[in-house]
Amino acid sequence: MCGIIGYIGKLQAAPLILDGLRRLEYRGYDSAGMAIEHQGALGLLRSSGKLINLATKLNDHPLRGTVGIGHTRWATHGRPTEENAHPHTDCTGTLVVIHNGIIENYAVLKKELLASHTFKSETDTEVLVHMIEDEYRGNNLHAAVRKVLARVRGSYALVVLSAQEPDKLVVARQGSPLVVGLGDGENFVASDVPAFLASTQRAVFIEDGDTGVLTAQGFTCYGADGGEKQYAVQTITWSPVQAEKEGFKHFMLKEIFEQPRVISDTMRGRLMLEGCGIHLEEMNLAADWLRTISRVVVVACGTSWHSGLTGKFLFEQLCQLPVEVDYASEFRYRNLLVGPDTLVIAITQSGETADTLMAVRAAKKLGAKTLAICNVVGSSITRETDATVYTHAGPEIGVASTKAFTAQLTVLYIFALYLARLRRTISDAQLCELSEALYRVPQQVEQLLKKDGFLKELAQDYFKCTDFLYLGRGINYPVALEGALKLKEISYIHAEGYPAGEMKHGPIALIDESLPVVVIATEDHIREKVIGNIKEVNARGGTVVALVTDGDMEMIDLVDEAIYIP
Repeated sequence: MCGIIGYIGKLQAAPLILDGLRRLEYRGYDSAGMAIEHQGALGLLRSSGKLINLATKLNDHPLRGTVGIGHTRWATHGRPTEENAHPHTDCTGTLVVIHNGIIENYAVLKKELLASHTFKSETDTEVLVHMIEDEYRGNNLHAAVRKVLARVRGSYALVVLSAQEPDKLVVARQGSPLVVGLGDGENFVASDVPAFLASTQRAVFIEDGDTGVLTAQGFTCYGADGGEKQYAVQTITWSPVQAEKEGFKHFMLKEIFEQPRVISDTMRGRLMLEGCGIHLEEMNLAADWLRTISRVVVVACGTSWHSGLTGKFLFEQLCQLPVEVDYASEFRYRNLLVGPDTLVIAITQSGETADTLMAVRAAKKLGAKTLAICNVVGSSITRETDATVYTHAGPEIGVASTKAFTAQLTVLYIFALYLARLRRTISDAQLCELSEALYRVPQQVEQLLKKDGFLKELAQDYFKCTDFLYLGRGINYPVALEGALKLKEISYIHAEGYPAGEMKHGPIALIDESLPVVVIATEDHIREKVIGNIKEVNARGGTVVALVTDGDMEMIDLVDEAIYIP
């Protein structure tokens, strides 16, 4: 999500920066810009929309110079406009910053700066450039950046360029990726390797808490304590196409492993542990109206429908609201009972699903308020709904949805907490407890992904099966549906997902030693009911593969294979 590229060397920087931004397009963006230093002055070009708009401007107004920075932005704070595009400049126009991440305490910092600085954007990033401006004395940009970052709370991949010190780029990383590319008399910095792989294969992956100074001759890295730090240079052996897959065999596998970052990105700026804050100001739906709604209707297709069905359990439990989840393809063909007191939530990764668009239009005609949960900025559905909450999954290239599904679940969870707080249906203590639990999820997903070797071995035992049954109860029932859908889509194996309590109404007749049954059997209030279902499978000779909570030793004797999860 978002792309950073910086160059310092002997060649004209603008074409290299534009090429680097093109190679980072897969990260997703809604605006772009670049700044080039030449003879003590900075040239700046920015545009909203696609890179072709920036390229057209560059063609009409060429920027000369051998040092520069470029950025593709995905809007978080502030709309996707030219004014909000990076790079951002200080009041003098001699200092520029590009930044990925979220400055969580930007509002407090901005309030302090307003008396002496003019802000030209709605972004959180602009506070950084004005803070550096205040600390900078024209001869030690790195020291000024370090001093500013000591006051900043949040995440950042940061590159700073000053016309007063045009022989260097200052970089910093905390929570967002940043990598240096080392060339011959030229060097790069980027958010991802593909940006510079056509020029060099030697890379330094900057670590959290590090800062650094990049010149045409080399890179100097500094640790969190301010001392100079040794770093490892890695040789990237991927081709540019392989690099976009980050070494994974295919995009779907890459996207599965991106889920911890995607969940974290989707929470960032919205979920605040300090004070248990939930921030969804971007949604632009009146809080007073949300307090009075009497019903929620979710419309979606495929995987998005499964995330919506999971959301039903969250809204009903936390917000005490009746929720209906409908296939978008069926929604508009019924006698719809929605009106001004109904919130219709449309969930779609692309924002272009025709059935979901038509469902939104039908709901709006009847006076319902509409909210999109979507991954693509500026897509059709975001233009037609009353409000949008974006997932920050980045482009999903794999055909079967993976990271988009978990990003949708993250947004639904955050929105349910937000709505529950507005409606006072949960206590402050519950809100804090649930927020903290959600905050831990990215790390827990990372733990689970480390078991990929075990899962490969498990797949070897079952890939010749022709049928699978997936079972879950309560909030895990939609997850069972999603598991079955994935197996069908990717392995071409017939699979069905069922509520575990419905197993006796049909599927039980099919269970024998040739039918593997995947059961979600984690710790919750209906675990004993799930154990009963497992014993029914056991009695008929079926094979049970269970998802089990870490430490649940009772399950070992009941199942054939246990996948332990946090």
